[in-house]
Amino acid sequence: MNQQGVRWTAEQVLALAPDDASRRAGSRLGAAGPWSGGGSDGSGAVWGLCKGSGSKPYRTVVDTTGPAYTCSCPSRKFPCKHALGLLLLWAADGEPVRGSEVPDWAEQWLAGRRARAAGGGDGRTGDGGPPAASADPRAARRRAEQRAARITAGAEELEQRLADLLRGGLAAADRAGYGLWEETAARMVDAQAPGLAGRVRELGAIPGSGPGWPVRLLEECALTHLLDRAWLDVERLPEPLAATVRTRVGLTAPADGPAVRDHWSVLAQYDTSDGKLTTRRVWLHGRGTGRAALLLSFGAAGRAPGLALPVGVVLDAEVRPHAGAGQLRAELGEQFSVPVPDTEPPAGGTVARALAAYGTALRDDPWLDSWPATLTGVIPVPSQDGGWQLADADGGSALPVATAALGRPGLWRLAALSGGRPVTVFGECGHRGFTPLTAWSADTSETVPLT
Repeated sequence: MNQQGVRWTAEQVLALAPDDASRRAGSRLGAAGPWSGGGSDGSGAVWGLCKGSGSKPYRTVVDTTGPAYTCSCPSRKFPCKHALGLLLLWAADGEPVRGSEVPDWAEQWLAGRRARAAGGGDGRTGDGGPPAASADPRAARRRAEQRAARITAGAEELEQRLADLLRGGLAAADRAGYGLWEETAARMVDAQAPGLAGRVRELGAIPGSGPGWPVRLLEECALTHLLDRAWLDVERLPEPLAATVRTRVGLTAPADGPAVRDHWSVLAQYDTSDGKLTTRRVWLHGRGTGRAALLLSFGAAGRAPGLALPVGVVLDAEVRPHAGAGQLRAELGEQFSVPVPDTEPPAGGTVARALAAYGTALRDDPWLDSWPATLTGVIPVPSQDGGWQLADADGGSALPVATAALGRPGLWRLAALSGGRPVTVFGECGHRGFTPLTAWSADTSETVPLT
């Protein structure tokens, strides 16, 4: 047992896997057979030796307070299959990890982690503050001005592209093909405006998205035009909105808000990929403050993002919000104890309340695709158009499930969990509908990931 007297579940462990192949391989190593020399202690450390194809076993160590992992295997995935298998063995209280004598090879890595945490080795200062300022602030300011000028040139070019599109008529937009949009997106990348490049690629994909695409194209063109104009007049905007605009065009906002310590429930974790970059989103909910926090991490093609937190645990930790309207994005700071299993869902509300919260958030960030929401007392039911919706149990209102979520197995898991009875669902509420990410039934406190 760890110092809290609890362990993770197998589902929480497997939620850390970077992909399905790692999940399957880790499950096969979750038995005692290949393991020896293992153990765990009250600080959250787990270690073991896993027999591989070579003459020497792989040395695997996991710090569950991170969580963080190290293994002598050559895998570039984090966590690797050996770390997953070790955690599964620990979750099942397996005999090979009941020892408490930390071997030297494990202690060396654990001591290094403790030293880096004490000295700010994660890129922050020793007190958990933001990274140190540039050694040459004038050079940094000059680089920032040069980049802003390039973004401005890119925004002006994009404005001309939108004007040409509207002048020629939206109905003819599908004749030009995707190549012209990709060329425009590449020019936005050259202008160091990845946020604008992403919006251009989305515009290019709309003509092939099915019936009603001209309406959707007009809506997205309007939002892109609004972002262009906001950037060109960014100096005249209120600072919270100006920070949001800078973030939307692709400038990195610093995590310079005041640190917020709370008991943070890990509500959801999922990955998206554009073929070149994998983005991992982790949603947290402060049990004391009631605020939401979004942790983002990134991995190049073929590599999983570094941050991985098991869904359904609670962290006693600090988070530091980024600048910008809403301040949802944050960085995880110091953790004060090992994660412990969550015992209840976050406080939620009705469908109408979720829609009102999203509407309020749009006032601060018009480009917001969705907003975190917890729905209580809702029932997943099929809709007449062939989709699904989450309906208030009292019949008051209903939210359509987002089209992108309809083909995922999580929707059927949600329907099975409900069985026609009200459940609590956490997800993202936006203009495309509701994307369910996690659910709880009234019968048990178990957190059920839907991603």
